[in-house]
Amino acid sequence: MSLNSVNTNMGAMIALASLNATNSQLAAVQKQVSTGYRVADATDDGAAYAVAQSVRSSVSALTAANQQLGGVQGLLSTTASALNDVSNTMSSMRDVLVALANGNTTGNQRTQYEQQYTSLLANVKSFIQDASYNGKTLIGNVSGSSGTFASVSVVRNEVGSTYGIATASGSALYHSLAFTTTQLNGASTVAALITATGTFLNKMNTIGSDMNTYGAATNYVNNQISYNSDKISALNSGLGSLVDANLAQESAQLQALQIRQQLGTQALTLANQAPQTLLSLFK
Repeated sequence: MSLNSVNTNMGAMIALASLNATNSQLAAVQKQVSTGYRVADATDDGAAYAVAQSVRSSVSALTAANQQLGGVQGLLSTTASALNDVSNTMSSMRDVLVALANGNTTGNQRTQYEQQYTSLLANVKSFIQDASYNGKTLIGNVSGSSGTFASVSVVRNEVGSTYGIATASGSALYHSLAFTTTQLNGASTVAALITATGTFLNKMNTIGSDMNTYGAATNYVNNQISYNSDKISALNSGLGSLVDANLAQESAQLQALQIRQQLGTQALTLANQAPQTLLSLFK
């Protein structure tokens, strides 16, 4: 094919092909610079994008799980505070029972101790009734409680695995401590309540066991939240390695391609002017 042709300008065709290739590369680099991603969508790298979407879904699910666990943290914290207050109050109640177990505590003095015990028992009831968080309670099943009494099963990870937290009957505890006037009037009867196998000591042990149970549950939930957070960080790090653009490298490439684009445009302009030189032959 003749190079001196007005029908087919080979120089222009080559310059145009080169310019189109440069423009295509420039568009890809500009996309990476503007989005910050090497793989912004499936057209960039379908396989990598599919993996990235799966990782993003896991991160989102773990974040949602931590939100649910955070709500349970509040419930466990409220429960632990209530049980701790009940335990402290029972210590004071035990002191009163020790005084009532003394046969020398009689008359008005005994009446005052009995009233003190009743007042402390009312405190215990209030602590149990008010141990609610976001409308739920693990121990407040005494009449007049402010939350719905039910065990809790909370999603703990991105695949929907659950962690269960059982209830403890605050009602049974309260009613077991509501001793009658007859029981409190008899020194020997009161003494039997506070022996190692007595009703009161048994309930103190129950409170200790409940505090241990909910303390362990609190630690589990805290550790799960921490683990989920660490996993989210690890997934995001891997995701970044997979799809993030190297902006320093792409910035340098962008400048190089812009220069190539300018040179390609000039080359095409010169190539398009070549047929004009043929006209001089006819002058």
